[in-house]
Amino acid sequence: MKPLPETIRGVLFDLDGTLLDSAPDLYAALVVQCAEEGVAPPPYAPVREVVSRGARAVLRCAFAERGEPALEALIPRYLQLYQAAMAHQTKAFDGVDDLLARIEAHGLHWGIVTNKAGFLTDELVSRIGWAGRVSAVVSGDTLPVKKPDPAPVLLACEWAGVEPAHCLFVGDDRRDIQAGMAAGLYTVAVSWGYLDGGDPHTWGADVVLAHPAELVALLQLQPVAA
Repeated sequence: MKPLPETIRGVLFDLDGTLLDSAPDLYAALVVQCAEEGVAPPPYAPVREVVSRGARAVLRCAFAERGEPALEALIPRYLQLYQAAMAHQTKAFDGVDDLLARIEAHGLHWGIVTNKAGFLTDELVSRIGWAGRVSAVVSGDTLPVKKPDPAPVLLACEWAGVEPAHCLFVGDDRRDIQAGMAAGLYTVAVSWGYLDGGDPHTWGADVVLAHPAELVALLQLQPVAA
């Protein structure tokens, strides 16, 4: 494990699979669309594994044989169905609420860098109740590029008012680690997320953690008396 920077001012997170377990709602939308299209829905497990890759990857689990042009045509309806189902079953992973509360209590900033479309990100963050707490939210269409490009991470640092050298980037996908490293942040790969079928120990992250409580310990975020 690489030592932490001497001073930490902020923590940036991927959203789906890192802070939020959103796969149940993403899968529910796919099941509805399968019914509309007269196709048997795929099992949940392989869909959960790929949800970090976005709508195309999810739809490919059920409609791959139709080809990519047909998949593209299905995306608008899928996003409509997902928006309707969003936050019905989505919840923070165990330990995330405590982690965020301790980050705030210690005066650190936290932000979100996701490849999710902005209209979905903003609505989901609001429904979860984080809109008034998060210091920066950079979505997949905020800039012309998205992760693994470092630009969204650097923009989130700017909006949150923290220098990259004093910030962590936490994610459950190789692209998160690539973006964080390229932006000059301390990178944390988490094994509690979706992982896209990969092994986070092979991504080159500065540290790999199995539970949000381990990040609490790493940052020494002791409880703050009320």
